[in-house]
Amino acid sequence: MTALKVSNVSKSFPGVKALDAVSMTLTGGSVHALLGENGAGKSTLIKIMTGIHAADQGEITMEGRPVRFANPRQAAAGGLGVVHQERNLVTRFSVAENIMLDRLGANSLSRVDYKALAAEASRWLKQLDLDIDPMTPVSRLSVAQMQLVEIGKALSLQSRVLLLDEPTASLTPSEAQVLFRILRKLRDDGVAIGFVSHKLEEVFDICDTVTVLRDGKNACDSQPLKTLNRDDVVKMMIGRAERISRRAPRPQPAAPPFFELRDYSSAAGHENVSLSVRPGEILGLYGLVGAGRSELAKAVLGLARQTGGEIRVGGKPVKIGSVAEALDLGVGYVSEDRKGEGLILLHSVLDNAGITVWKSLANALGFLRDGTVAQKVGPVLRKLEVKTPSLDQTIGNLSGGNQQKVSVAKWIAAGVKLLIIDEPSVGIDIKTKAYLHDLIHELAEAGTAVLLITSDLTEMVDVADRVAVMDDYRIEGLVENDRNYERVSTAIMALIHGREAA
Repeated sequence: MTALKVSNVSKSFPGVKALDAVSMTLTGGSVHALLGENGAGKSTLIKIMTGIHAADQGEITMEGRPVRFANPRQAAAGGLGVVHQERNLVTRFSVAENIMLDRLGANSLSRVDYKALAAEASRWLKQLDLDIDPMTPVSRLSVAQMQLVEIGKALSLQSRVLLLDEPTASLTPSEAQVLFRILRKLRDDGVAIGFVSHKLEEVFDICDTVTVLRDGKNACDSQPLKTLNRDDVVKMMIGRAERISRRAPRPQPAAPPFFELRDYSSAAGHENVSLSVRPGEILGLYGLVGAGRSELAKAVLGLARQTGGEIRVGGKPVKIGSVAEALDLGVGYVSEDRKGEGLILLHSVLDNAGITVWKSLANALGFLRDGTVAQKVGPVLRKLEVKTPSLDQTIGNLSGGNQQKVSVAKWIAAGVKLLIIDEPSVGIDIKTKAYLHDLIHELAEAGTAVLLITSDLTEMVDVADRVAVMDDYRIEGLVENDRNYERVSTAIMALIHGREAA
């Protein structure tokens, strides 16, 4: 039975046509993949279906009846639930309050029954194998836990149609498998599921049908996935065969380290962490969710108090109290949370890409021309193929992948000597991911030291020269990367699970 049907939907924004006569059909008891590169129109289509944007033309029907929701709350009441790529949680509220946000009481004056609230939230947390107190403030959760709470919130609505936009972007493989088990159960119960992902192995694992968008148009419309293979899908997404990366191991640079931690400890919980990154080297930092990798990056940038050991930059001991002080030392940081930490969403592409070079480009009186900034950052944005109608475009209107490119571009423009890149491929399509990997290698070849944090083990083996393995806020060992995935991944997991077994 057709649960949701999109027919010839179009949508334009200033300077760009995001969707051009797009169609898609979701049926009950089926998982439907929605694929396409960044900027192809996937998120725009979901926002139209859920009432965030209004379509310029076309029709959406649910169970044969035309619908046009005014907002996501109305869509949820109509049986259409959604988990967006960017988290939409109230961080000062508890997990239970967020899951039951629209159902805290009969009306705005009702007393909240927190015991009943916690009990209902626990039901959905248990389904997600998420062992946390439902009354825990969301601000205390990890990024992955927040994503699972977002999914739990959507599941609690028991929607007839459930849309998930990059639901596994912040999840470990084991957490993703828990989610897939739940999705299969929902599918078997007759729910229609729309699934957006850049990870094609997930798509072929969980999905039954697929719609592919390219440049805002249908490359295919609701086709059975069993009739396609990976190459077919990739060609529809990008118009050519996927480029398979076969990188050879790179010779280790002989220069002394640019950045070092010596027995570093922090108030965040790190103990006796030692690592070093040389100019021209890509050092990977790998660990399971909760290992303390992102927390380490933020701690050394001054967001947590240093309690022991030493930070050395350029061979000299330093104290770093803020990201601005780190930039003065030649250290940049691309956050995994581009929405909350990496970008100012209400400002322009130019403002976001140029913020790191304002100080250096200002004249003696402190004045700065937009044209001067554009000359500095424009070439970097073009190199990264940022899709934007102009540099004046509000960055919040760009796709997630293009926002990520700008997050990287601002540090490249600043010419930092160490770039810490945290989860670079979250929400990134195949083509952009390959370009980003090339860019990281080009930066290293030009002498930039790179500290790469990623939960994608394949990405780690493809990009890093060495891998420092972290578990429980400690470095468990180093693995030299010879690009032999089986050997390197086995060595990494042995360091992690060896400690767990000890």
